[in-house]
Amino acid sequence: KALAGVDDLQQVKALEMRVDTRETSLGNFGVHLPNLRELKLNNSLLVSVRDLGTSLSHLCVLWMACCGLSDLDGISSCSSLKELYIAFNNISELSQLTWLDHLEVLDLEGNNIEDIDQMQYLRLCCKLSHLTVEGNLICLKPNADSAEEPGYNYRAEVKKLIPHLKYLDKIPASQT
Repeated sequence: KALAGVDDLQQVKALEMRVDTRETSLGNFGVHLPNLRELKLNNSLLVSVRDLGTSLSHLCVLWMACCGLSDLDGISSCSSLKELYIAFNNISELSQLTWLDHLEVLDLEGNNIEDIDQMQYLRLCCKLSHLTVEGNLICLKPNADSAEEPGYNYRAEVKKLIPHLKYLDKIPASQT
């Protein structure tokens, strides 16, 4: 209540905070915020997305940039997400995102994605229209084992794997 600045938590639609889940468990704090639609946790320390609990199914926008995340296990409990901003973490594996049917915007800038094949999972997010992947190894070469190829074009490769994408790294995806 102090953080939200209101007595009636039913009124809270957006919340911004920094947490360290090594010290403070959020548990199922979403139970107390049934109308929460936007949650900004940038620069927090989250061991796992599971630390958010399972009661954020109405959340539409989630910011978790610079949170030290290395995997996305548990993101499926945020089933209404339309926008997910998880830049500058240590994420390399994207299979958990296939459960997010409503996802339209995904920011993966500056993560640890080394294999272009990870983009295949995003093909299953049929509403995904805006994707940011700059600052990942896949922008330089298709996978960790390959050498940098002069003809390699990550934009063309991502567009092949996610044909319905409209914007890639803030530029129309059609421009390869």
